[in-house]
Amino acid sequence: MEKKELKVNAIKNGTVIDHIPAKDMFKVVKILNLEYTDNQITIGTNLDSAKLGKKGIVKISDKFFEDSEINKIALIAPDANLNIIKDYVVVEKKPVQLPQKISVIVRCMNPKCITNHEPMPTKFDVVSNRPVSLRCHYCGKITDSEHITII
Repeated sequence: MEKKELKVNAIKNGTVIDHIPAKDMFKVVKILNLEYTDNQITIGTNLDSAKLGKKGIVKISDKFFEDSEINKIALIAPDANLNIIKDYVVVEKKPVQLPQKISVIVRCMNPKCITNHEPMPTKFDVVSNRPVSLRCHYCGKITDSEHITII
């Protein structure tokens, strides 16, 4: 029996995000607000990976992110890589990096925190990159990587 393999088409221009843990694939889509874009998107999940076991990948045509946007995925996918594609060629490769401050995208795990009762943006300082640990600007509560809730 002949072995067949299906491949996803290359993109001419855009961004590829690789090495996303498969279980976190759709969190990345949410963080980047990709459900609201008109750009062509290819999402692969539960793909075999020597590094992660199972991984996800996102290809977005004609979309280039600011570092501040893409680095937010380091909250849930610290080993992800960003590939910039121009004319079908990878012109830049770089790992994501967690910013020092996180705003708006994470909920404070302290039920008594003012951000959970008043209409105000959340703010966190990064205490640790691996494992990810965040300190709430308002109440001081530490949120570890197991308790990060994307809003």
